[in-house]
Amino acid sequence: MSSRTTFFRSLHDVGLAAWFGGNLMGAVGLNGAAAKARDPRERLSLSSIGWARWAPVQLVAMVIHGIGGIALIVDNKARLSAQREARINTAVKSAVTFAAIGTTAASAVVGAKMASNADEGTRGVTEPDESSPDDLAAAQRLQKVLQWATPVLTGVLLVLAAQQGEQQRPFAGLLNAKHSLLSRFARR
Repeated sequence: MSSRTTFFRSLHDVGLAAWFGGNLMGAVGLNGAAAKARDPRERLSLSSIGWARWAPVQLVAMVIHGIGGIALIVDNKARLSAQREARINTAVKSAVTFAAIGTTAASAVVGAKMASNADEGTRGVTEPDESSPDDLAAAQRLQKVLQWATPVLTGVLLVLAAQQGEQQRPFAGLLNAKHSLLSRFARR
């Protein structure tokens, strides 16, 4: 690969941004709005329709993030072999990425279970009511956790990506760069 990896960095970052942002908006906006439907029997249906529309976009976001990430690892193999911090960051990012893939997949499976019960009345999208069947109530309680797990994990990935970008800078930081400039002037 060339020394310019803008295309692959863009795939990595745009894919991750969509994955993070879409899940956060779904948990806050979509599920929150669907929970306010006047007819309790519409709550799961509306949420399920929205998540089903998002699923193909999310899949593309995850794939392009993965393509970009793999390409960046290949491009940076020399740096990774030389910098312990970069190797650790990459290993942690890989583990968190697989965890986020897992929570995303689990959320899809649980969401499908909830969608199959979309005609049931519920207190909210992830809040069963006293008349909810046991299997639906269990799915809703699990989804209540999963809907936040993916945005948290992908948010961690955003922070780790920022840290990795800092590791590639030629200076250790602005203060060290200023200090170097000041010390050069002081020696004159």
